[in-house]
Amino acid sequence: MAKAPPLISLLLFSAAVLLTFPAAIYSIGVNYGTLGNLPPPTQVANFLKIQTSIDSVKIFNVDPNIIRAFAGTGISVVVTVPNGDIPALANGMQARRWVSANILPFHPQTKIKYISVGNEILLTGDSNMISKLLPAMRSLNSALVRAGVRDIKVTTAHALNIIAYDLHGAPSRGRFRPAWDKGILAPILAYHRQTKSPFMVNPYPYFGFDPKNVNFAIFRSPYKAVRDPFTRKVYTNMYDALMDSTYSAMKALGYGDVDIVVGETGWPSACDASWCSPANAAWFNLNVIKRAQGLGTPLMPKRRFETYIFGLFNEEGKPGPTAERNWGLFRSDFSPVYDVGLLRGGASRRPAPALPAPSTAGGKWCVAKSGATNAQLQANIDWVCSQGGVDCKPIQAGGSCFNPSSLRMHASFVMNAYYQKNGRSDGSCHFSGTGVVVRSNPSNGACKF
Repeated sequence: MAKAPPLISLLLFSAAVLLTFPAAIYSIGVNYGTLGNLPPPTQVANFLKIQTSIDSVKIFNVDPNIIRAFAGTGISVVVTVPNGDIPALANGMQARRWVSANILPFHPQTKIKYISVGNEILLTGDSNMISKLLPAMRSLNSALVRAGVRDIKVTTAHALNIIAYDLHGAPSRGRFRPAWDKGILAPILAYHRQTKSPFMVNPYPYFGFDPKNVNFAIFRSPYKAVRDPFTRKVYTNMYDALMDSTYSAMKALGYGDVDIVVGETGWPSACDASWCSPANAAWFNLNVIKRAQGLGTPLMPKRRFETYIFGLFNEEGKPGPTAERNWGLFRSDFSPVYDVGLLRGGASRRPAPALPAPSTAGGKWCVAKSGATNAQLQANIDWVCSQGGVDCKPIQAGGSCFNPSSLRMHASFVMNAYYQKNGRSDGSCHFSGTGVVVRSNPSNGACKF
């Protein structure tokens, strides 16, 4: 994997100085799923209000117990129409009944912000639901207006399979899939413009990244950058490329002015592969939060994106592979899976999230592989010392590990420091294939690993 060119490394280092770990995160949303042995909604609402800076939640139904629990908290709620209800709600009378049953009893005591009509409907391939999606959105919006409710917007969440995305393509040439662009998505975007409601997308780099370029998906370095030959923008991560591809597709249809809301995104803290770890999940979400709060993307600089991290809890009741049960920021007892600065009064200012360093008893250390190139080793040092949350003073002149003055020794020291700090998880010694775990202590004289 190629190291980013010197200019990009400089930009990354500068960004790392600015992208320090915040004392608290303000204005971020989460997806609140309920598949598992989770605390009751009233406890969840109280926890979010009192102990976190999370100011909005998105739920995947219209559970009255959840909606009622957030009354008076000041936390806004996004409710979701079940996919199967969409065809019936294209009828105006049915839409009015639905609003009367699911919205009016709770609003405005509960700050319902959006109604999402289904979730990722185009991905289902169900022609009946797809054809009734926009009519249902219009009917629900009309029902709200008729009931005198003008502060709730109606939208729908899209998976990014709506974009004909190429991992190595130019984000400025992102386009909606031909079968959906003018016939389905252009009318939906026109509706959003008319009603001043947002276009909601679910950009998940986890679903579709190149395993040979994992760091590009998780905001890590070194990575293989994507250079857009048309705009000369350089993309250091897949998330920005997905967002700008979406914006370009909207702009190509004439709707670049419509707001974008990130309905779901995240990275699992555990899965059946080495690229899932609490440290990687924390670093991914921290970078997403920074973009949400005004960092923006290459084509949308300094733009704020209302964002809902997936998800609030690890949902142990979910079927499927390991990752499905490990997307949460918190466990069911409200303890954090990792720290991204959302807890009030207890957030860290460290430049990278990390787990407590374990004892080195047990004999496991991370060192540079013998086949790693000098460029790869230097890239590892640059990243760990700027963004990995490791104290690199020991490898500087006068430090305990400066001598022997060997690039390989210096790289091994900082790679191991990062590995130990992050719980000695397998993924934290990956370093794009340049790290290896050993059981022989590599300490040398005064340089203690």
